[in-house]
Amino acid sequence: MRLGVAGPVGTGKSSLIATLCRTLSDELRLGVITNDIYTDEDARFLKSAGVLDPERIRPVETGACPHTAIRDDVTANLLAAEDMEADFGPLDLVIIESGGDNLTATFSPALVDAQLFVLDVAGGGDVVRKGGPGIARADLLVINKTDLGEYVGVDVERMTREGREAREGAPVVALSQHDEASIRMLADWLRETLAHYRTGDHTPVDPGPMAPHFHADQDGAGAHAHAHAHADGTTHSHGQGARAATGQGA
Repeated sequence: MRLGVAGPVGTGKSSLIATLCRTLSDELRLGVITNDIYTDEDARFLKSAGVLDPERIRPVETGACPHTAIRDDVTANLLAAEDMEADFGPLDLVIIESGGDNLTATFSPALVDAQLFVLDVAGGGDVVRKGGPGIARADLLVINKTDLGEYVGVDVERMTREGREAREGAPVVALSQHDEASIRMLADWLRETLAHYRTGDHTPVDPGPMAPHFHADQDGAGAHAHAHAHADGTTHSHGQGARAATGQGA
């Protein structure tokens, strides 16, 4: 299974991947692909952390906005993942980390089988209400660095609750590297997703390039709606009370 990890700069994606590797490397055969624009900084961080054999951690330098290599033209990441699988297969899981991007960054289902989106409390408690396809429709939303909430004036319980509301009950994990219970929740979600993948019960879902949104003073009333078609055949729409429709031929 290929798992995409996306989210804005500084939300803790690399640290989250390191935690997953530490927690699961004894039971799963893992590989990691990182994305940076011009460097291999994230790969070097993970290698220095000693969480996996360094050869199982490989960088992709995108040379452009990070989302282009995980959604628009995934060739570089596909080749990196396929090379990893050829060199070390059979693997149970390849984790692909996006370069830090904005709230609209999501992975193409042609690249990953499941994806999680990472926010952190230092970005502000209101960020979950700002919407975006990663927040609304990734397989899992992780609210990271919850131990910092008291220092940055964020009500973590409220942020987590609003994250669940934004996702209409879809999974949310409030994570701290210092809280073993939250790490177990993250690892258990991954084990469950992997089990569904192995039995053929998991279907990759395209979160789409845009989520529904409303202006703050409209409370869902009178919001404008429109749809766009993309070169890959996907469409997205946003508007009054409607979910975005995504996917081939949507």
